[in-house]
Amino acid sequence: MSRWRTGTRSGSYTAARVISGVGALFAIIEIIYILMIVLGANQANAFFSFVQSLAGPLALFFPGLFQFDNYNLAVIVNYGLAAVFWLVVTGLIARLIAR
Repeated sequence: MSRWRTGTRSGSYTAARVISGVGALFAIIEIIYILMIVLGANQANAFFSFVQSLAGPLALFFPGLFQFDNYNLAVIVNYGLAAVFWLVVTGLIARLIAR
C-alpha cells in the first residue's frame, strides 16, 4: 500500500521547492554569464547574446555596483553578487512559505 500525504504542509513544501528552484535557475544563468565572460566566449554568438539578455535583467542593480580596473573581476563580483542575492532571497522566501 502506498501512503498519500494529505494536508496543507505538503503543498507548502512543494511551493517552497519551486521557489528555491527558480532562485537556483536565476543564479545558474548568472554563473553561466560569468563563465562565458571570463573564458572569453565569442560575444557575436547567438547563445552568448541569449544568455546576456537573460543575465542583464536578472542582475538587477548589481552591475556597476563595484568598479574595478579589470573587467573580468568586475563581472565576477557584480554578477556573482546577483547570483548570491537570488539564492539568499528565494531561500528565505521558501523557508517562510514552508512554515
